[in-house]
Formats: sequence, C-alpha cells, structure tokens
Amino acid sequence: MELTHDDVNATRVTQWVRCCTVNSMPVEPFMSRNHPTYSPDPELLAHFPTVSGNAVNGLGETETRRPSCFFWHPPERQTHGRLQRYVMSRFEKSRDGGKDWGDVGDRGPAPLPVAPERQEGTAQDWTNAVKAYALANEADLVGVAEIDPLWVYESYQIAEPHVIMLGVGQNYEKMKHAPPGPGNHHSNTEVRRQYNRGARAASKLANFIHGLGYQATPHVGPMAGALNMIPAALAAGFGELGKHGSIINRTLGSNLRLAGVSTDLPVIPDRPDLFGVDDFCTRCRVCTEACPPDAIHDEKQTVRGAVKWYVDFDKCIPYFGERLGCALCMVVCPWSRPGVAENLIVKLARRAAIGDATRA
Repeated sequence: MELTHDDVNATRVTQWVRCCTVNSMPVEPFMSRNHPTYSPDPELLAHFPTVSGNAVNGLGETETRRPSCFFWHPPERQTHGRLQRYVMSRFEKSRDGGKDWGDVGDRGPAPLPVAPERQEGTAQDWTNAVKAYALANEADLVGVAEIDPLWVYESYQIAEPHVIMLGVGQNYEKMKHAPPGPGNHHSNTEVRRQYNRGARAASKLANFIHGLGYQATPHVGPMAGALNMIPAALAAGFGELGKHGSIINRTLGSNLRLAGVSTDLPVIPDRPDLFGVDDFCTRCRVCTEACPPDAIHDEKQTVRGAVKWYVDFDKCIPYFGERLGCALCMVVCPWSRPGVAENLIVKLARRAAIGDATRA
C-alpha cells in the first residue's frame, strides 16, 4: 500500500494537543499522518549485512569511543555499503530521481590555495570576520567549537583544532510534503537544494580563510566524511538534541541542514545553547507517533558511553531506503513550524521562572 502526502483518514485523524504540552502549556497541534502499518520490503532487507546498524553506532555501549562509519559513508569504508549501493540504485532508477528533481544549485567554488603569508589579527577579530562572512554568503546560522576527537569518525583524521559550523534553513512549505514518494519529490528536492547551499557556504568560507593564510577544510552533506556534525553543531551553540535525533534550534527548529569548516585560524568557541528542548521532548510524542517504522524511542539510550536520544537505525533505514528519503520527524516537530519556536521559548522561560520562584 503506497503512502502519499494526502493519505489521511479524516475519521481517524488525531490532534496532538496532549503530545505537544509542557506542564499544560498547549502548542499548536499537528495532525497525525495516520500511516498504514509499515512492513519493510524483503528485497531491501536482503541487502542488509548480518551486523546490526545499532551495534555499529554503539547502542548499549558504556565506554566512550569515536563513531564508526555508517550508511552515509563511502561503501568501502562501512558495513552497510552493499545496502547503500542498492538504495542509491533505486533512487537513480526512480521516476523522480536524478535530473527530474529540478534545480538544486551547485556545490560551490573549487578550493583556492592557501595564501603564502598569514594575515595578522586577534582571535576575536577572526571570529567576527568569519561569522560575518558566513552569514553574508548563504549561511543562516554560524557558530564555533573546538574539535573533540570523539566527533571524528574512525579511520578519518582532522588536523585543524577548530570547526566553524554552518546551518541552512529549509523551506517549510516544501518540506511539508515529506515523506517523498512517486510524484511527490518536493521535500527531497528541498533537502538536496539546502545541502548544496550548505556546501557552497562551506566552500566559500574555506576559500576566505585560505586567503587569510590559514588552513581550512569544508565538511558537507549529505554524504558523510570525517566530522560527526551534530555534536559539533551542538557545541557551537546551534541548540539541543531532540528526541528525533536531530538538532532543535531556537529559531529554525529542526528544519535545517548542517555544514562546517575545520581550520587552524584562531577563533573563539561559542557555548551550547540550552533553552528547554530536552525537557520538552521528554513530554512530547509527536515524532514518536508520526514515525512510520516506529524508530523513535520515548526514552534516552546509552550510545558509546553517553545517555541521549537515539533513533533506531535498523528500523529507520529500511523505510528511508524505500521512500528514497523521509525527514517526517523533522517536519512534524512542533519547533519546526514557522513562528512557533520563539513562542515556545518564551513560554518555557516563563514556566521555569515560576518553578524557580515556587522552590525558593
């Protein structure tokens, strides 16, 4: 049974007021997609390796370690390479694949050589300069962090000590069509367009830093490379990790994509931005209920020594592979709706202040 964007049974639609409430604080509700019971395609499952993707990701491990290469890395560097090749071949053969996706823009300029002489400036000067440059050259968000070795995938190295993280927002009206399907490529096109915008922003910023005489390496999606970008973006002040495994930003919600530039240019790191998302996600079940393969947990999991929100890889990827994309959890997240995030932050702060006064 093929699920489409309009495949909603009006008699069974559920309003998620109860799911989008923090201590009786209502949030504008989403409607359930009311998807039919999902069963993975046996042909796709046949391309899975014997090792669980959750095991590769370190689910249940109590010791910290670097992340292992996974589905989005080059096939020869990861356990699920055969599956990736199969999924990508399905995409290439699909009616909505390839050039039929429409204009998604280029990936940015070719790298320029590093200038032979380094320009002088303070770390504050360079921090201000790179942030201003990034925001003027296609980035919507920019933040700085010191590279943590635990963010670097196994078998990769990052030589530079700093990373400048970039965020690009997606068109919400386009993303509302998620998940994609035959004849409905709007969200996939938008995802690809914004990944390309992030790649352009990172390439331009790296060339700007090269012109100052410093090393800089772009890190871009959707294919993965050396840098695990979500923890880097969290450290750079982009927001908090949501129950759906993606960042929730105070203005864009989860409706964004990431890129980054590692560099030896002296820059000042930002601080994490904590504004109540974690507590909100504990009480909210919108993405949990909306996820067709039931891959989103209501409780945090231990992953490589850290207790955090985690999406079940082995359940998520079959659906993703069949649909040639998803992003449904990011779209239904209440924080992603235009204008909602700002109001939620005000209400969360008000509730926190009342709680502090009550305890005093």
